[in-house]
Amino acid sequence: MIIFNVTAIVDEKIQKEFHHFMHHIYIPAALASHKFHEAKLFKLTEPVNEGVTYCAQCFANSRQELEEFRDEHLPNLQELLMQQFPNQVLFFPSVLELSNPL
Repeated sequence: MIIFNVTAIVDEKIQKEFHHFMHHIYIPAALASHKFHEAKLFKLTEPVNEGVTYCAQCFANSRQELEEFRDEHLPNLQELLMQQFPNQVLFFPSVLELSNPL
């Protein structure tokens, strides 16, 4: 299993709008790509940072599905995020892979 994680540090003034955007636009669009079988939005509670930190995690079965999402769908979602929240959100993408017991 591959997890595409996007950590976002959000200005407190727009956290409700961002939360709504992620649940009603970003996550449904990611799932509609059919490259992920599940997606969740988490709010970071510790450590406490400046702003509000969210982590969106999208679960793919393979690295190929992730790469197809990155090539075919991610640029449009990133552009939409930048248009909706210019200079108000700092994003950090990362990829995690399930580590099974040896």
